[in-house]
Amino acid sequence: MIPVPRETRERLDAYAAMLLRWNERINLIAPRDAAAFRTRHIEDSLQLLPLLPGNQAPAADLGSGGGLPGMVLALAEPGRLWNLVESDKRKSAFLQAVAGELGATNVTVHPRRIEDTTLPPLGVLTARALAPLRLLLPYAARFLAPEGIALFPKGKTAEAELTEATPSWSMAVERFPSGTDPSATLLRISGIRRAGL
Repeated sequence: MIPVPRETRERLDAYAAMLLRWNERINLIAPRDAAAFRTRHIEDSLQLLPLLPGNQAPAADLGSGGGLPGMVLALAEPGRLWNLVESDKRKSAFLQAVAGELGATNVTVHPRRIEDTTLPPLGVLTARALAPLRLLLPYAARFLAPEGIALFPKGKTAEAELTEATPSWSMAVERFPSGTDPSATLLRISGIRRAGL
């Protein structure tokens, strides 16, 4: 379990309660995940905290869904501005409700498609269970500041996705083992640019 202050843990508990309540009406997580939500999803998101840069540069979570990992990280890191991009109107309404109810003034929800979103140069970009790397890297190149990093939790396909993306992209890749899934890898990627540029 990632150590966080008691106040943060209380906010995360309140978020989890809201998500499970809303999940009865809209599909935020798979029903089978509800019983293990805190370990399966919250701890899985929190393990990204130590990998974030300490400069508090703005961040974005693409395809936020129910707020994993973006809302969890925003609640744990109130000093950083988090942009949560989610095109599903019901899911973005949930994210706005969480931010309002929990006083997460560092959260801005963008209820639109990623392709139609404009963001400031970012220090951090996250995406969990959204798309393969070959589709995520163009977004990272578009949204990240030159010194920015992308954090992409990946399952057992991580190495295959890197192999597929490498011919088209130049990047520095760091791999960290997941603490919640032995078959998963946390990728921290920097210096992302098209190969040959």
